[in-house]
Amino acid sequence: MRGSHYGFDLFDDCLTCTWRTEGFFCNIEPSVRLKFDAITFTNVYPDGAVLFSEGQPPRGIFLICHGRAKLSISSNEGKTLITKIAEAGEALGLSSSLSGNPYKTAAETLEPSQIKFVRRDDLLRFIGEHHQASASVILQLAAECEAGTDHIRAIELSHSAAGKLANLILSWCATQGKGCDPCRCQMLMTHEDLSQLIGTSRETVTRLLKEFRDRKLITLKGSALTVQNRAALEALVVL
Repeated sequence: MRGSHYGFDLFDDCLTCTWRTEGFFCNIEPSVRLKFDAITFTNVYPDGAVLFSEGQPPRGIFLICHGRAKLSISSNEGKTLITKIAEAGEALGLSSSLSGNPYKTAAETLEPSQIKFVRRDDLLRFIGEHHQASASVILQLAAECEAGTDHIRAIELSHSAAGKLANLILSWCATQGKGCDPCRCQMLMTHEDLSQLIGTSRETVTRLLKEFRDRKLITLKGSALTVQNRAALEALVVL
């Protein structure tokens, strides 16, 4: 472990890491984890750092140890849609690293983050030698498929922008605010990020957040968001 000017401690190896979660590569046996450490390169990135771009050849995976990142796709006209917010414990670029196809999304940190990089060749050799690591890969790919379906449902089947934003806030409660009543979570994304995540305009997001506050559905103090009326938010989500 070593210090950091980003406000959190850094961990160079998985065996001593206190951030270990139920993440896909965090739960492998210590002996296998030690071998995994040997093929990783650890770095700390500021918020807004681009880890890889859409269409680039797959160099390898980026495992989030601490922090979060957004995955996005863009059209030829420059329109951007955020497809996922990746949390600690997730490996970015996994499917492309396995298939050899170009990265399907761009990945950018949302906050200062410690990330481990594993080169594609090393990854393929590692999961070929360790069945437990292969199982972790399968679990992440399955979770990505389910999350993609949930995101499409929320974006395409919601009848209003208010419903989409309410659904997003409720999803934060499910992941960040477990056990909290009222639910409290961090909203570290800009209004532009939120608009790209739910497929609407930045102006619409700004207007809806003000409406939610005026109706006392939520409170916002800086990046801290508190849900005051969960039932009213749930009523807005019409699928």
